[in-house]
Amino acid sequence: MSPDSDADPAIEIRRATHDDYEAVAAFTSDIWPERGGDYIPRVYHDWLEDEPGQGKKTFLAEVDGEAAGIVQGVLLTDDEAWFQSMRVAADYRRQGVSHRLNEATFEWARERGATVGRVMIFSWNAASFGAARTSGYEPITEFRFAHPDPDPDADGSASHAVSSDPAAAWRYWTHSDAREYLSGLALAPEESWAVRELARADFDRLADETAVFAVEGETGLAGTAYRSRTYERPVEDDDSSEDESDADPQTETWAEYGLGAWEDVDAARSLFAAIARDAADCGADETRVLIPETPRHVTDAPYAGVEIAEEPDFVLGIDLSGK
Repeated sequence: MSPDSDADPAIEIRRATHDDYEAVAAFTSDIWPERGGDYIPRVYHDWLEDEPGQGKKTFLAEVDGEAAGIVQGVLLTDDEAWFQSMRVAADYRRQGVSHRLNEATFEWARERGATVGRVMIFSWNAASFGAARTSGYEPITEFRFAHPDPDPDADGSASHAVSSDPAAAWRYWTHSDAREYLSGLALAPEESWAVRELARADFDRLADETAVFAVEGETGLAGTAYRSRTYERPVEDDDSSEDESDADPQTETWAEYGLGAWEDVDAARSLFAAIARDAADCGADETRVLIPETPRHVTDAPYAGVEIAEEPDFVLGIDLSGK
């Protein structure tokens, strides 16, 4: 996102299609080169919905017939919308493109019953903060990823046990300071890089389909987590030779945990050890665990021997219940 001036009436908004790939790739290919480039050109055809009625819609902005911007809206629940991948072509920034795209996604989500819309913005993307606030978004919360190494023999604290009881996991979540700080949000199992409110039914379902963790200490419940998904990701190898350029791309398996919350560092050690064992059972090479961006959680993780991401991510939201 980039801050825009007043909307330009020459901007036209329509549904993006697979035929728009070349145009979208052209204006997104030079975004964030210092951070490895934009992912949209790599995933466009898989990321795009095939037809209307799939619970998401990708909007393309055109100016005089030329692609100028893109954004996607996704319905995560009956009343929660997620907006992602806002991009504006360099030649059309500060001309109202992102504002018009936002208006289109807000209207689309409202028509489908959404009362709230949210976005995630990397902490280094200051331009997007300005554009989001200009369009009506308000800050909600901040989180960071922790990366425990998969380890089938990981040991936690002797004073804390970890079960897979979804009722206990949910109960800790409802009373935790992590839930309050995160405004009840955690990673959505249905959509990558999206967060939504958790419900009791989520813990029951995830206990059957993936994994749920409940930590219990000497004084009661002390932590919770769940595995949101596993996925394959290309391995970025800067040392690859030109002779290997035509070989099948190498991939690595990631296990993603939509939430990590705990009472103290001993509980954190046991929780991360359980996650490390689960990731190893999944055959994962890497992990990521969403943790609240609080001084305690962010310092507890390294204290417990777990690597953390260098930077946090922000979540902003907008009330869609009004007009």
